[in-house]
Amino acid sequence: MILNFLLILLLCTGLILIAIYQFRNENTIIEHAGELTIDSLITAVDEVFEDILSKDFRDLNLNQTETDKRENIRKLIRRNLKECTVGDENAKEYIKDYMEEIIRAIEGLNENTINNIIPFDIPSRLKPQDKFEILLYIYKERYGKEGFHKLTQNYNLDVLKENGEESYYAITREEVERVYYEEGIYLSSEDKIKILTQRVYQQYRGFGVIDAIREMKIDGISGGVSSGILSEKAENSLDGFYEATYFTGDKNIPADKSLLDIWVFYQGRTIRLEFLRFPSEKELIRVCRNIYRNNNPGLLSETRGYMVNDMKDGSRVVVFRPPVAAGWAFFVRKHDVITSMDIKGIITEEGGDMVISLLRWMVKGCLSLVITGEMGSGKTTLLKILVQYIEEIYPIRVYEQVYELNLNKAYPQRNILSLRESPAVSGQEILNTMKKTDGTVLILGEVASHDAANYLVEISQISKMTLCSHHAETTEDFVAYLKIAQLRAGGFHNEGLAEYQAAGAVSIDIHMENRNGHRYISRITEIVPYYRRELPQSLVEATREYYRRRTSPVTYETREIIAYQDGKYVYHQGFSPNTAKHIGDNLTGKDREEFLYFLKQKKEVHHE
Repeated sequence: MILNFLLILLLCTGLILIAIYQFRNENTIIEHAGELTIDSLITAVDEVFEDILSKDFRDLNLNQTETDKRENIRKLIRRNLKECTVGDENAKEYIKDYMEEIIRAIEGLNENTINNIIPFDIPSRLKPQDKFEILLYIYKERYGKEGFHKLTQNYNLDVLKENGEESYYAITREEVERVYYEEGIYLSSEDKIKILTQRVYQQYRGFGVIDAIREMKIDGISGGVSSGILSEKAENSLDGFYEATYFTGDKNIPADKSLLDIWVFYQGRTIRLEFLRFPSEKELIRVCRNIYRNNNPGLLSETRGYMVNDMKDGSRVVVFRPPVAAGWAFFVRKHDVITSMDIKGIITEEGGDMVISLLRWMVKGCLSLVITGEMGSGKTTLLKILVQYIEEIYPIRVYEQVYELNLNKAYPQRNILSLRESPAVSGQEILNTMKKTDGTVLILGEVASHDAANYLVEISQISKMTLCSHHAETTEDFVAYLKIAQLRAGGFHNEGLAEYQAAGAVSIDIHMENRNGHRYISRITEIVPYYRRELPQSLVEATREYYRRRTSPVTYETREIIAYQDGKYVYHQGFSPNTAKHIGDNLTGKDREEFLYFLKQKKEVHHE
């Protein structure tokens, strides 16, 4: 009796298992023929998405509720497939989660066969890209977007390297090998699936080899800007590519061979990732064609061989292609949203408290400011932080070529409107309309063209204060740039009048420097137009000064308020009387008392 019962139970169990197996084969397991590779996984994923997007759910004879449910899912997939290619991180995570389920369901993929795709369990067979992506995955799991920063700092990967008389920044293949060995990495089955999914995603819908690192907290990343030699085998095979490009000692590589290297801009340093390259020029072109497409800015063509745009996450992207450039190239500049950064985090040198107080008084005192300096010196970061000192009663209006400041996100409670031109609306039209939006403080972003320089001069006459940035190295260079812009496009024919206008547009030049990753304010300079300086009391002296101003080509003078010397900030000339009065008149309460006391102290010190 018991034996019969056991036989019946065994038979029923077998039938159930057979039924489950058949169900999984019909509904879950994705059939696959041939060897499992990254390319075959991409094909399988693509086929599933194509099937979902092309299927007519009405043929399934479902009720209306179920049909609508599937239609909504399809719309969601279609939208996220589109958005993930322009830097939308939420869309990327959605698609990756879907892809992960597809990959898990592929026939023949298990803990053993996954190592045939990426040899996780045999470190000696892992390519540098594999090891770097595994390291980046682990550090991202631990530290989020700080992952690359933590990895770099833990192993001093950003130190200056020297080779004879040459100095450079690079992360080498040998360093990646060393770090991977020292980490003593153990990967679970879940980790392997997620790393594999990321590899499939970045080659299917992502930005190739830069996809994971682009998300990290870095200053920027670029590709297509240095040479490498591809063998015939490498052009058609990822493995062959890495075999051909581990290292080459030839410094005279022909520029027309292939432009595939990756460079990271990190803490003011441009670092070459010597171990990481695009596997083919075709892949580089694919990334260049996709990375700039947020909000459909237009077509990158031979006629228009470059494009400037912002990505979904606020990054600025510039893309070039032939014939404007020698090859395809892209430059992504990241501008993280600043919501609570303390200014003491970027002004850390001796005397920094004095500089921070001066910056606060200048902004609260409604002086028009320009922040100058080279690329990567911290201009945009400082500009964002200074906005916190603008009185909340003042509405802020922002004009930019591309949205980089993202002040609406950084200061969500403030009255801020950001505008930019479009193919149908010119910058002048935006400026004219901006005047009708009750803006008190106008921020111009980066003055990178003569048109923008003209806008600066124009809005400086109608706003309580203006803020902007520029790449000038000296205050004289900045004023000269504004003057030339006035002569070329501002309707001026008199050089002296143009310079008067230029010198009166901005009161303070805050110059930033970047020395091997050390960013600091090198000087704060006041611009004093001569027409703002009072005439001498003596009639003779006043007459002499009047004619000197009429005949002399010099229309302004500069006063160095603060300078960075020998590792500390040093107070120099101080503000001109008119500027000091202007600041004092706009300060209230404790700020005004502190400012006047500061001026009194400095005056007493200089008189001793």
